[in-house]
Amino acid sequence: MTDVDLKTLLAISLDAGREILDVYDQDFSVGMKADDSPLTEADRRSHQTIMAGLREAYETIPVLSEEGREIPYAERKDWSVFFLVDPLDGTKEFIKKNGEFTVNIALIEGGYPAMGVIYAPALDTCYFGQAGLGSFKLEDASRADLADDDALIEQSVQLPVVEPGNVVNVVVSRSHVSEETEAFIEGLLEDDEVDMVSAGSSLKFCLVAEGKADYYPRFAPTMEWDTGAGQAIVEAAGGTVMRYEDHERFYYNRENLKNGWFLVKLKR
Repeated sequence: MTDVDLKTLLAISLDAGREILDVYDQDFSVGMKADDSPLTEADRRSHQTIMAGLREAYETIPVLSEEGREIPYAERKDWSVFFLVDPLDGTKEFIKKNGEFTVNIALIEGGYPAMGVIYAPALDTCYFGQAGLGSFKLEDASRADLADDDALIEQSVQLPVVEPGNVVNVVVSRSHVSEETEAFIEGLLEDDEVDMVSAGSSLKFCLVAEGKADYYPRFAPTMEWDTGAGQAIVEAAGGTVMRYEDHERFYYNRENLKNGWFLVKLKR
């Protein structure tokens, strides 16, 4: 694996989170992106902080970010290793001030997530995972000892932490619940008792990695930066992130950065 430290990615995420919270605690204006999704000063400040941190720590590794999506495919198609970044995932949750927004940083190697960090600044909680190492949850992340990766892991709880029960838990978006998602849940109800859990942003992936949800069906549009870090964490916890139409493992740096439907599942 490329020589990238979890502690460094977490430190960069914490710096970005401080910039986000500085805006969050004030009155702020909301603009619109080209796709009519909301944009705030927090998105921009987080992006600048992450880019500066990654360039200082890993200057030879390119970065694909939601706020830098204009990089042409001809330039990035031969990237064997790169960072995939969403500086502020869950901008709608940020605007609603419900705390369910995150900073997402993933390391992609050979088209697949090898490492991921998701930090929820308002909750001061970080989820992180690395292929071959496992996935972990760190609370009070801003006060953590980031001396090295071993110290980071010692302060964290390994995922999943919730034992399987008699009820199938399905996590759904707080902002997007499609008819297809409702049909998926109806299908589960034919054989099982089902509870629905709502969450915003990439925290849905984290609930699956924790074991608090068995499934996260996403039958609505997302982009690559919405899913890279979450996939790394779920897979390192023993789960899967599969394309819905053919059950193939999700891969990254496609010419079209828009994701198709997918299903996140924790193996029990």
